[in-house]
Amino acid sequence: MIRVQYFARYRETLGLDSEELPAGFATLDELRQHLLARGGVWEVLAERGLMCARNEELCALSEPLVDGDAVAFFPTVTGG
Repeated sequence: MIRVQYFARYRETLGLDSEELPAGFATLDELRQHLLARGGVWEVLAERGLMCARNEELCALSEPLVDGDAVAFFPTVTGG
């Protein structure tokens, strides 16, 4: 299983803070494409400023996934 968490605006838009999906996605981007295929509000995960982490480490969408990973999607954080 892959545990997926959504933070900040993504959590609000999706109405979901986390979910578990079966393992089998080669990369984080393959997982994201699967989520985008749901359509509608899920398109928020296509935005340019999307950030992601695998097992609490910031990473690129090309990051490989294995069973048991925890993935997080969150928008770019800005502030002053």
